[in-house]
Amino acid sequence: MRINQLITRWNSQSLATQFLLIGGAVSACAMVLIGAFVSNRIEDAVTRNSAATTALYVDSVIAPLLPDMQKNEVLDGTVAHALDETLGQGALGDRLLSFRLWRADGTVLYSSDRAAVGTKTELSGELQTAFSGKMAARFDQEGEASADKLSGVPALVIYNPVLQPWSGQVVAVSEFHEVANEFQQSLNQARMHTWLAVAAFTLAFFVVLSAIVFRGSRTIESQRHALNQRVDELQASLTQNEKLRGRLQRASQRATALNESYLRRIGADLHDGPAQLVAYASLRLDSETLKRDTTPAATRDREIGAIKASLDEAMQEIRTICGGLVLPQIETAGLTEILQRCVKAHQQRTGSPVELNLARPPERLSQAAKICIYRFVQETLNNGYRHGGGVGQRVSQRTDGDRVTIEVVDRGPGFDPDTVLPTSLGLAGLRERIESLGGTFELVAAASGTTVRMTTSVKEI
Repeated sequence: MRINQLITRWNSQSLATQFLLIGGAVSACAMVLIGAFVSNRIEDAVTRNSAATTALYVDSVIAPLLPDMQKNEVLDGTVAHALDETLGQGALGDRLLSFRLWRADGTVLYSSDRAAVGTKTELSGELQTAFSGKMAARFDQEGEASADKLSGVPALVIYNPVLQPWSGQVVAVSEFHEVANEFQQSLNQARMHTWLAVAAFTLAFFVVLSAIVFRGSRTIESQRHALNQRVDELQASLTQNEKLRGRLQRASQRATALNESYLRRIGADLHDGPAQLVAYASLRLDSETLKRDTTPAATRDREIGAIKASLDEAMQEIRTICGGLVLPQIETAGLTEILQRCVKAHQQRTGSPVELNLARPPERLSQAAKICIYRFVQETLNNGYRHGGGVGQRVSQRTDGDRVTIEVVDRGPGFDPDTVLPTSLGLAGLRERIESLGGTFELVAAASGTTVRMTTSVKEI
C-alpha cells in the first residue's frame, strides 16, 4: 500500500520535477565516477612521469658505482662505502628517504638500513614487475614504507630495473623512496582542478538539459492544460447536445401535437362558424317560401338577402381563419414593421386596442427569428384577449447588443402557471419554438396581470 502511494505521488509530479530528482542523482553519481576515474588516471600518469625522471637521475648517479652484476652477486665494502657516501650526501641525500638494491632471488644486496643487507624475502608485485624490465612506482602518501629515515613523510616509491650495459639484461632492481612533498602539492592541485573541471562540466551539462526539459515540460503542461480545457469543452458540448437532443425530441412531439391541435381548432372554427352559416343558407334555399311560385316578390327578395348575408358572413369568417394561419410577407420587412402588422391584425380581428412601444430595432434579423417573434406576439395577444378580455394589452421591444427582447403584457385577472396542464400546447409550443433558436422564454403571472417575455439572438444559429 505504501509503495502504491509512493508510485502515485511520483506519477503526480511534473516532468521537470522528476527530471530534477532523477537527473540530479544520476549527474552526481556520474560526476563522482568520472572524477574518480580521471583523477586516478592523472595520478598514475603524473606518478609514472615523475618516477621515470627520478629513476633516470638516480640510475645515472649510481650506475657507475656498481660492479658487473652479472659476475658479482655480492657487493664488496668499497662499493657499499661509495654508495653510502653518494646516497647520504648532496642532492640525493636530501631527496631519498631510503635505498635498496635487490637481487633476482629476493636478496637485499645493499640498503641504507644496514640491518636489511643480506636478508632474503619473497619478491613483491612491484619487484617482479621491475625484474621483468618495467619500471614500477607508487605514491606512498602516509610514508608508511619509509621507516629508514622519516616515517609519515609522503614518499614516491620507485622500483627501477638495473640493466647490464651491453646485453640489456636485468641484473638487479633498485628500490628507493623519494621525498614527495612538492609532488603531493602538485598532485593535490591536479586533483582539485580535475574535480572542479568535472563538476563544472557536469553542472553545465545538467543546467542545459534542465533548461531543455523545463521548456519541454512547460510546453507539455500547457498542451495538457489546453487538452483538458478542450475535453471539458467537448464534455460540456456533449451535455448541451444531449439536452438539445432531448429538447428536439420534445419539440418534435410538441409540433405533432400542436399540428393536431391546430387542425382540431381549424375544424372546430369551420364547423361552428362558416359551416353553420352555409348550412343555414342551404336550409333557407330549400324553404317553401322560395319554392312556391305564389310567394310575393318582396318576401322572396328578403329571403334571398338573408341567404346572401349568411354566405357573406361565412366568407368573412373563412377569410379571418385564413388570415390567422397564413403569415404576411415578412421576408423583407424589419422588426418594427413586423410588430406593427401583427398588432394591427389583432386589433382588426378583435377590436381590442393594443399599445405598442418600440425601441431601436436591430440592423439584421434572421428569417427564423422574424417568424418566431411574429408567432409569439400573435399567440400571446390571442391568449390575453381570450383569457384576460384584452384589458391593458401592451407590446414592447428593446435591443441589447445582439439580443432582442419582446414583451407582451395585459392587465387581466392573471392565472396560476402551476395549474396549467402539461397537455396544454399553447405556452409549451411557444417555449419550444423560442428555445430551439437559442432564446429564452419567461412567464410572470399575477392577480394584476400577465407578462410574457422572450429573448433571442439577432444572428443566424
